Order: sequence, then structure tokens, then C-alpha cells
Amino acid sequence: MMIGYIVYLVVALVVIMFLSSAIRILREYQRGVVFTLGRFTGVKGPGLIILVPFVQQMVKVDLRVVVQDVPPQDVISRDNVSVKVNAVLYFRIVDAERAVIQVADYMAATNQLAQTTLRSVLGKHELDEMLAERDKLNSDIQEILDQRTDAWGIKVSNVEIKHVDLNENMIRAIAKQAEAERLRRAKVINAEGEQQAAAKLVEAGRMLAAEPQAMQLRYFEALHDIAGERSSTVVFPLPVDLLSQFMKGQGK
Repeated sequence: MMIGYIVYLVVALVVIMFLSSAIRILREYQRGVVFTLGRFTGVKGPGLIILVPFVQQMVKVDLRVVVQDVPPQDVISRDNVSVKVNAVLYFRIVDAERAVIQVADYMAATNQLAQTTLRSVLGKHELDEMLAERDKLNSDIQEILDQRTDAWGIKVSNVEIKHVDLNENMIRAIAKQAEAERLRRAKVINAEGEQQAAAKLVEAGRMLAAEPQAMQLRYFEALHDIAGERSSTVVFPLPVDLLSQFMKGQGK
């Protein structure tokens, strides 16, 4: 009887071990790449998966979007400015078979490819473009990465440049450049204002020359403004016509 119980116990343990190694449950966002005696036999999941123990093996793959931080990279721009740039990479697996078979470690491979692509693309642009045209640079890097990782069954959905770090000397130089640009704009605006004022004065002079009475009225208005101020200035109105007649007499 004791031997029979031992036999039943051993059989039960074998069955439990068999079922535990044969039954797999995959979640909705997981897929299983199945190998039979080392050869690829298909992609299964999600749900309940039954494997033949010691004959079949399965590699789980996560299909969710992976957010990966690209470490800061030393980049020399096209105008020979040294900067440190880091970015964020968003990608996901669209083909589990290729992600397992075609590349040994798709996470490390994608990260390394993102670093080299970031340096290569940004090195072709000037510093002003890195600071002002990030959307275009993000799109260029994403397109290149998506093309190169397609063979691995990976879809790169987005790339975002996070920081462009400059040294202190470059920050001061950019500040001086911005200040000089503001001064230049102020001088241009001032010159344009003087030009417009001169044009208006010429136009006003032509209108006053056409109507002498208007000039006399403008003269009286100026006298009124001067008399309204609290000052010790004494103003003697002198008709312009009388002055002109006097000048003609002197000429004779």
C-alpha cells in the first residue's frame, strides 16, 4: 500500500510539472514566439497557450509603446558649436517574429541606433536651427529611425528632443547677439519713424503753402500754446507778411 501511494504521488507530481510547463497564459498586449526543436513555428496569443514540454519553447514579446530615454550626446553643429543634446524615443513592436529572430536585443539595438542617428542628423544643422526648428529635426530623426528599424519589426512613432545644453561662454555670446539684434531693430524703427515724420512734414508744408491763411492760423495757435505756459517769456506777434515786405525792401 505504501508503494502504491508513492507511485500515485510521483505520477501526480509529474502531471503537475507537465501542466505547469505546458500551459502559458498571455495577456492582451503580449505575444509568444514559439520554437519547436529550435525552429520557428509561429506566433501565438493572447490567451491560453499549450506547449509541448522539452520540445517547444516560447519567447514573450510586449507590444505596448516603449518610452526610452536617449542619453545626452556630444554634438558639434555645422557652425562648429559644441552642445549636449538628449531626447526621448517612443516605439513599439509590430512584428514579434522579426523582433525576436532578426535582432539579439531590440531594446539595446534601438537605443544605440537612436544615439548615432541623433548625432548624425543634428551635426548637419547650425545651432540656430537646433533651437528654433525642433519640430523639423524631430520629424527627420523619427523618419530615419523608422526606416532602419523596420527590418526588426519595430515602429518608431515619435522622437522628441528634450534639452540642448550650451556652455557658459556660448550662452553669453548668444545673449550679446540677441542684445545687438534688439538695438539694431530699435535703430531701424527709429529711422523709419523719422522718415515717416519727414514725409508728413513735407506734405503739411505743401498744404500750408497752398493756403496762406492756414499758415497764419497755425502761427496764432503756436502763440496760444506759448502763452499758456507759465514762463517769463514775452512774445510779440509779428505778421509774417510784414516781415516779408521788410525783407523785400532791404533787397532793393
